[in-house]
Amino acid sequence: MPTDARVDAYIAKAQPFAQPILNHLRALVHGRFPDATETIKWSMPFFERGGRPLAMMAAFKAHAGIGIFDGSTMASGEGMGSLGKLTSLADLPSDADLLAMLEKADALISAGKGGMINTTRQRTPKAEIAMPDDVAAALAAAPAAEAGFAALPPGARREYLEWVTSAKQPATRAKRIETTVAQAAGGKKLNWRYEKC
Repeated sequence: MPTDARVDAYIAKAQPFAQPILNHLRALVHGRFPDATETIKWSMPFFERGGRPLAMMAAFKAHAGIGIFDGSTMASGEGMGSLGKLTSLADLPSDADLLAMLEKADALISAGKGGMINTTRQRTPKAEIAMPDDVAAALAAAPAAEAGFAALPPGARREYLEWVTSAKQPATRAKRIETTVAQAAGGKKLNWRYEKC
């Protein structure tokens, strides 16, 4: 059972409520996969097989987290990992369920697809922002700017309009419209200076 002294130290430093949770996962992993190796990544213990992540665990002030890389969705907003916020051994699924998750993660590793927790979330498309009259008039007065603005991707156009409409003072809004027209004439996005070349 290849263990890592850094994982020993991590568990020893964890809050007393978290130590049994971390030790339990560690024992399950090594009991089922004696060849699993331990490492520290992103300051947290990870268990690997064949160099690919099988599971991870983390301890915080008020909860612990366990992630099993079985392709399931991470518990959004419920703590780090795939099992939500854990405060005692009673919060864990049964050993049979945990082992089934570990087996699934191992099967994904064997198939060359392992090492991920599914964090995909449904994206809701943002509603269109109506073109303000003052921006439309400023763009119409500069045909190159109007054409450049129209050629920008929808997200870049939205960024300009959100920026202009968020101005609290009329003078600030006027200056932002002036910048929008000047940059759009060159086909530039709002934050073009910060984009990688």
